[in-house]
Amino acid sequence: MNKYLRYLLLITITAGTVTTKTYSQDLPKELYSAAGIPDSLKTDANSVLRYSMKEVEVKGPGRETTKVHTITTILNEKGNNHAEIALPYNKKFASVGSFEMLVYDADGKLLKKYHKGDMYDHADVDDETLVTDDRFLEIVHTIASYPTTIELVYDYDNNSLIDLGEWEIQNEDQSIQNSYYNLSISTDAGFRYLNRNTKLSPQKTTKGTVDHYTWQVSNLKAIKLEEGAVAWRVLPLIRFAANKFSFYGIPGDISSWKNYGDWQKALNADVCSLTPQREAEIRKMTDSIKTDKGKAKFLYSYLQQNMRYVSVQLGIGGLKPFPAMFVDQKKYGDCKALSNYMVALLKAINIPAYYVKVRAERNEEPCDPAFPYNMSNHIIVCIPFKNDTTWLECTSSTQPFGKLGAFTENRNALLITEDGGKIVNTPKSKAEDNQFNSEVSVVLDADGGAKAQVKILATGEYRDLWMQMPQIKEEEQKEFILRYFDIKQPLSFNIQPGADKDGIKETKLNLEYDRLYDIAAGDKQFYHPHIFDLWGTTVPILDKRKTDYYFDFPQQRSCVTTIALPAGFEVETLPVNQDLKFTYGNYEVKYAYDATKNQVICTAKFNLNNNVIPAAKYTEMQQYMDAIAKAQNKKLVIRRKA
Repeated sequence: MNKYLRYLLLITITAGTVTTKTYSQDLPKELYSAAGIPDSLKTDANSVLRYSMKEVEVKGPGRETTKVHTITTILNEKGNNHAEIALPYNKKFASVGSFEMLVYDADGKLLKKYHKGDMYDHADVDDETLVTDDRFLEIVHTIASYPTTIELVYDYDNNSLIDLGEWEIQNEDQSIQNSYYNLSISTDAGFRYLNRNTKLSPQKTTKGTVDHYTWQVSNLKAIKLEEGAVAWRVLPLIRFAANKFSFYGIPGDISSWKNYGDWQKALNADVCSLTPQREAEIRKMTDSIKTDKGKAKFLYSYLQQNMRYVSVQLGIGGLKPFPAMFVDQKKYGDCKALSNYMVALLKAINIPAYYVKVRAERNEEPCDPAFPYNMSNHIIVCIPFKNDTTWLECTSSTQPFGKLGAFTENRNALLITEDGGKIVNTPKSKAEDNQFNSEVSVVLDADGGAKAQVKILATGEYRDLWMQMPQIKEEEQKEFILRYFDIKQPLSFNIQPGADKDGIKETKLNLEYDRLYDIAAGDKQFYHPHIFDLWGTTVPILDKRKTDYYFDFPQQRSCVTTIALPAGFEVETLPVNQDLKFTYGNYEVKYAYDATKNQVICTAKFNLNNNVIPAAKYTEMQQYMDAIAKAQNKKLVIRRKA
């Protein structure tokens, strides 16, 4: 048995004591040399985790200490993120103890050593965060050549936790040589864990009143995500939780979603009401509106017009909203504060509404109904009208009433009710909610130049796209539009923002070309019969797809293009009509020539009825989208009349 195997065996045997000494002098030298990496672990890898030992000691509800020792060899610049680290801390509840980063060359020679004092200390803020209690200690090493090996040795204490975190076993494009996770916790803590994309089981031992768990993996080849896959459906991970917790000094129970909801309800209890005087004013504002839904819509509009979103992460870890009266007076708040304020407005007119915790982002992982765990990063509002449950996104000043969008649709969420927490489903996205409808008028001249006017009517996610456009400079808007829609570079181009009414945003584009045709030969001109393609995605051919393919959202697109031919020209060849079908959508395009007006009319429609395509349907989708690309590439041929 070699030195390395003896060392690993010792770790496994003594892991439960959480006293394993993990410093570079104890590990075999071959872990620091790139030559020690097996060839099988280099395939598709940007980095190799040579060794990882994480030791977690849970000292009580919401309290744990963690020791970390990792050695990672970075093979190329795509793995550079492993040469940087940011450790979160909070001056009252979380602290970083010792820290070392050691940098080695390809042969395992020590090049540089960093200590805690070399780290950059800064607030955890971004463009939307006004103020926060949370901070980071951060360090970034600039790599001069590859391969480079980074060793990290550090420890930290946390005395404010709802759950016990997770073990991200493997990152994308990273192989694993040897990795261990040790956790010790009281036998009566109600400890539980959830495997995601792995069947790994721990070794468990008990010593007195403490249970010790050890997980280990070795020689895991790199995982390369397939195009259109989402990481949470592929990468292996284990989550940990216990029944009781303490967060910012406030005890709670997360053994069930009901109990966790009770904790959040109690947290909000003293901040969810307006003053009697202000409530009377709200009632007066809505007295003339006949229906409860009409009143709710009015108050949602009032919120959007008078309050602004600002991220504020103060106090109890950013989980307790600011008081409703604070928002009413200051006219700003984050997702918690604005949603809580909306609930308070509705409460003032006796309309029940609920504060809802959700994991937000397109195609984000939902919470697991069978495993209570703090995964939420956003708050929305639910109004349980009879037979018409209505959902509100309170951070947007432009979102239509009752529409959530891809940011929070299609997932489980935690409703905070009078009876505690309740897992519910947010609405499922529908294609008709996300429409991109356009009318294009093209006037050609005899030399192949053209003027084009485009009118766009957008709803849902496409509306959001056009509503956000004014936030960037005009030249950047133009660059984005040309790239996003794959529009041929025009000679001149201007954008005319139009009205936004009833959830439909209008935009007009004016383009001018000195030459729009693709090819001219003799008396003939060959044109792409669209200013832009209705659908621009194709996917590679695969022998066997392993994972589902995710689009951002279901959608409908349409375009009616009218092309006025120049005097003295006529159509020689019209593209062939197409009607293509797919299990989750369809595409059709029709062409007509009006000889009286000397115009070509092209009508195209595209529907994607489901944004998640099962792996079993991938080949059908690939062939369907290739067929669309071929259909859109057909040429309109015009010629001078004899």
